[in-house]
This record gives sequence, C-alpha cells and structure tokens, in this order.
Amino acid sequence: MGALDSLSEYFSNNFYVSIRKRRKRKVMQTVNIKVKIDCDGCERKIKNAVSSMKGAKSVEVNRKMHKVTVSGYVDPKKVLKRVQSTGKKKAELWPYVPYTMVAYPYAAGAYDKRAPPGFVRKSEQAQAQPGSTDDKLMSFFSDENPNACTVM
Repeated sequence: MGALDSLSEYFSNNFYVSIRKRRKRKVMQTVNIKVKIDCDGCERKIKNAVSSMKGAKSVEVNRKMHKVTVSGYVDPKKVLKRVQSTGKKKAELWPYVPYTMVAYPYAAGAYDKRAPPGFVRKSEQAQAQPGSTDDKLMSFFSDENPNACTVM
C-alpha cells in the first residue's frame, strides 16, 4: 500500500465521519409562540410563512389567545425567527403554563393580567419546592392529621 492510498483512505474516512456528525435527527415536537394577531391577513401571513418551513407538519393559529402552535420536526428558534420575519417583532415563545400546574399562581412573578384564561406566567416563585416549610405547616394543622388536636 502506497502513501497516496493511505492518504486517500484517511481523507475519505474523515469525510464520511464529518457528514454523519452534521446530520442530527430532529425530534418531533410542538412549538407554541405568543404573537399579537389582529386580522385575517396577519393570521394568513403567519400561517403561510410557518407552514412552508421544512419539517413543519401542522400549523394552528388561535387569534383569540394570540397563539401559534407548530407541530413537526422543527427548531423552536427557527420558528420564532420565521414568525418575526413576517413583521411581528414582539413574538416570543409561549411563556404561560396551565393554572393547575403551578402551586402558587398568585406569586409576584406568576400572575399576569394579560395571560389567557386558565394560564399563568411560568416563573420560579410559583413552583413549589418539595418538602418546603409551607407544606409541612399546612399538614401540621390539617384535618387529616390525627395529632392536630394535641398541638392546639
């Protein structure tokens, strides 16, 4: 085996390895984006822009909640950029969680008047810490606690 053969083999193997590294499989996911939608034209413009993306399987636009939902093999940042390219510069990833998923929905960072009904803003203050002192004190004087009368 000559020097040229070993060099060509080395470069061809590195070429195939670099191609494999570049092609990452995207996972199927749902991306929610908050964007102000005023009229049918805005709705149609956003829907056409996002549905033409490579990997987008379905696009739903909810004008009442100002929400765009995209399902498919897409990157959330690319979807957000595509929505912003339609002229909606204040578009952002969906910042809300359902009201039932949060332990303290009226915490300072969670309550938002502009949130859709049944949703609160996602924040650290609203999340319950497992084994926190509030939970212990609440169960201490609970009706389910048989020793609650001895403390009082």
